[in-house]
Amino acid sequence: MSADFPKSDRILARDLFRRVYENGRKIQFKYFTAFVLPNKTDKSRLGITATRKMGNSVERNRCRRLLREAFRRNKWLAPAGVDIVINVRRSLVSAGYRDLEVEFTTFLEKAGKK
Repeated sequence: MSADFPKSDRILARDLFRRVYENGRKIQFKYFTAFVLPNKTDKSRLGITATRKMGNSVERNRCRRLLREAFRRNKWLAPAGVDIVINVRRSLVSAGYRDLEVEFTTFLEKAGKK
């Protein structure tokens, strides 16, 4: 499996985010809240939201970069054919990549189980 993160692996449209929020299964963790919804493709797609109350743009962008990298490196663990939307929590701002990656892999394993 490729370790890149092309646009086909991303959720970019607002209506797709909304569909996952309204119909997806919610899973909460220390650094993020995730919503998971099966899609009609064989690919797993990721969307990330980081609101202004989380911090300034530098902090929000760092959190998004960390999550994208964790997904990129571990997407082989993700169940096939799901849309994942991640809402970043404030605690991720001070977290290191290793801590996030451990939690993210735990999430991916849980997301595969119904």
